[in-house]
Amino acid sequence: MTGNLREREILKTIAETLNRSTDVEKMLQSVLKALLDVTGLTTGWIFLSQGKANYATPAMHGLPPALSWEEGRPMCQGSCYCLVDYWSGELDRAVNVMECKRLDDAVKYEWGDTQGITHHATVPLVAGEERIGLLNVAAPGKERFSEEELSLLQSVAYQIGTAVQKNRLIQAQRRRAELFARLDEASRKIWSVRDAKGLPQQCVAEISTHLGWPFVGCWLLHGDRLTLAAYVSDGRNQSPGITYPAGEWGVVGASFVHQRAARGKRLPHLGEEGRRWQSVAAVPLSAGREYIGVLAIGSPDPNHWGESDLQVLKAVGEHVSLALESARLERERQELTLSRERNRLARDLHDSVNQKLFSLSLTARAAQQLSTEQHELLRESLEDIHTWSHEALREMRTLIWQLRPPGLEEGVVTALKEYGNRLGLTVDMEVTGVATMDRPVEEALWRIGQEALNNVRKHAGVDRVQLSLTVTQDRVWLRVTDRGRGFAVDEDGRLDSMGIISMRERAELIGGHVEVNSRVGEGTEVVAQLPLQVGEEEGER
Repeated sequence: MTGNLREREILKTIAETLNRSTDVEKMLQSVLKALLDVTGLTTGWIFLSQGKANYATPAMHGLPPALSWEEGRPMCQGSCYCLVDYWSGELDRAVNVMECKRLDDAVKYEWGDTQGITHHATVPLVAGEERIGLLNVAAPGKERFSEEELSLLQSVAYQIGTAVQKNRLIQAQRRRAELFARLDEASRKIWSVRDAKGLPQQCVAEISTHLGWPFVGCWLLHGDRLTLAAYVSDGRNQSPGITYPAGEWGVVGASFVHQRAARGKRLPHLGEEGRRWQSVAAVPLSAGREYIGVLAIGSPDPNHWGESDLQVLKAVGEHVSLALESARLERERQELTLSRERNRLARDLHDSVNQKLFSLSLTARAAQQLSTEQHELLRESLEDIHTWSHEALREMRTLIWQLRPPGLEEGVVTALKEYGNRLGLTVDMEVTGVATMDRPVEEALWRIGQEALNNVRKHAGVDRVQLSLTVTQDRVWLRVTDRGRGFAVDEDGRLDSMGIISMRERAELIGGHVEVNSRVGEGTEVVAQLPLQVGEEEGER
């Protein structure tokens, strides 16, 4: 291994071998064999490592039986002295290793014949400032390498490191081009989704299918919490709805809080499923200054996500952000259209049916006054017509107001108080706490409160009611209490009238519940407890 000519021949052979393949594993296996052939050494192996405690062994040649069993299993697990020094930064040049932990273990645990190999040289693989791994070589009975030999191995290691880095860049460019080509199809599928409620699930499914990422998850912002709305794990679609404060979601939370791409390990709050993903990358979802959520991908390989994947993930995140924002705007447009239609219907009812009922009531009253004692049957019939038309007129006005409640934009309590007044009730109001509610929560409170006030007017026999709204950090309570007739309930405290069933179903749809407490002669209390935030989609189920 001495002499400049011999050294140049070896380096030439190594260079030619490195240029024959762009597949890193095949290239390293070929160059390791060539190196051993031209130097007269018998055994070698290469470690690739880009992170502490993580490494791969893509090339092994001439291993003794003690290290080659089960396809070189001793070389692919556990640590050793050279790797520990490499990870600590102490190993930065070609050195003799006086001891080898793997060979020591082979003797200690009687793995087999070491064929007289006791020591090896180890050389860092580098490319510029990039540390890539280690080259190890040995031969039976060789306990030391000369400075000339180590210098040659250093030159060879630099060639190998440069070739590995070049091939990684080539593969990264190819992967990036392939991913962006797949992204085109995935984005078309995402934009074809018309079901706003199913959009997160459809997005992660299309992304996983077209980009081949083993885990894809979509988190959406509800209040100050991130909810895992949907994810795909190894082709299995899930909609867990797991909600935690943003800061507790690890790398996902970091991406959201700092509004930038982030990489890390594992996904908290997913148990064993979350621990599988040793490499996680996340990007924020946003539209302008409005934060929407986070899109994240995961892999069981600790070093899986490279810069190419991150660039494509950012592009995917932009598509998903726009699709979610577009779905939100479309939902608002539909709600505005529905609101306009309700207002039109309210105007039509007021201008036609309402006026006719009013005219009927006036006519019945006038005819009633003209009737004589000889026409008692006619007078009684006219009284019934007057009573029924007056009641129908009252209910019609209530229905019109339900279609177009003028006070809801000022808060649900104000709207309910106004509604109770229109029913002829005196409403004593009490509010504790202040918070912004999701629209489905406000809608549920409005409808439950309406039904409770209707029941007071129809059944309680009183014209006074207490209305209480209490808001805490994550819950809201609505209490409607009267001191009227009350009624009997069954042993479980339930009365399954249609109105009460309707109130309970509205609350349960968004994760809340309604209790009705009543006793004959002691009045009735309706208590609705709802979450403060549930999101638009859950409230529309």
